[in-house]
Amino acid sequence: MTNFKINNILELNFQNKKDTIQCNTHINKIKNLNLFLRTVNYKLKINGIFRGKFVPNDNFRINLKKKYIYPIYIFLYAFDYIINRLFPRILFFRTLYFFFTKGKLIRISKAEMFGRLYYNGFIFHEETIHDNDIHFTFIKKRECSNNTDLNYGPIIKLDRIGKNGKIFKVYKLRTMHSYSEFIQEYIYDQNNLSDKGKIKNDFRISKEGKIFRKLWIDEIPMVINVLRGEMKIVGVRPLSPHYFSLYSENLKKMRIKHKPGLIPPFYYDMPKSFNQILESEKKYLISYEKNPLKTDIKYFFGVFKNIIIKGARSG
Repeated sequence: MTNFKINNILELNFQNKKDTIQCNTHINKIKNLNLFLRTVNYKLKINGIFRGKFVPNDNFRINLKKKYIYPIYIFLYAFDYIINRLFPRILFFRTLYFFFTKGKLIRISKAEMFGRLYYNGFIFHEETIHDNDIHFTFIKKRECSNNTDLNYGPIIKLDRIGKNGKIFKVYKLRTMHSYSEFIQEYIYDQNNLSDKGKIKNDFRISKEGKIFRKLWIDEIPMVINVLRGEMKIVGVRPLSPHYFSLYSENLKKMRIKHKPGLIPPFYYDMPKSFNQILESEKKYLISYEKNPLKTDIKYFFGVFKNIIIKGARSG
């Protein structure tokens, strides 16, 4: 375990009282944020409490808009976006960025901050908002993960349930803020599902991500999974382990008999609720098991018709 330097902790008004640690400095201004959070985890016992605060990126943008007239605001925000949000996520520029800034200026979203906390062994307990700050209380539930297979560039790999229940990495264009995959269970517990089977008020999705999803641009990299033989063209959507856990045992067994697909039955039936999504998938799987080729051809052209003629779009 590499410890965060004690002198740096003291400079941050870092307070440790019994089983509670509180950081009085805005956490998004701390250099080497993950190393800092790992040190907090290391110093706390299981069920120990960590309290802190940060300024989410959206509030930074609002403050900027209040201070400057619109043309200047647009210029400053665009410049800040490129330097402090885009560069840290592009391989070549990321190296230069961290060399000069040490990661101290990165703009961070609520999704990323909470995701980093979950990644470093904490779970959510409480959140309050004061002025432009989010004040949070998290509880240590485990030691830090040794998982270093993290990629926060534009193309990401996510764990999905494949044939025979095997976990594989699905390739996608990033549509969520960094570290969002670590808070899927948290966001589900907080907001549950919408009528369409998606998580309600999902603040993990970025503004550009919403556009990518509507145009299916985010799913183009999954062609790699098809070429690798992990997926097929038509089939049920590959699910995360948490989302998969919401399915009935019978439907789980039906799903893992076959490879997931790039084009799901969702866009053939256009279900309007989570239960209807389950029925749509069940109907497809029953038909596929009887006649695989005929079923996939039928669904392929049916989905094509719904997209081109009826204007079906991704959520």
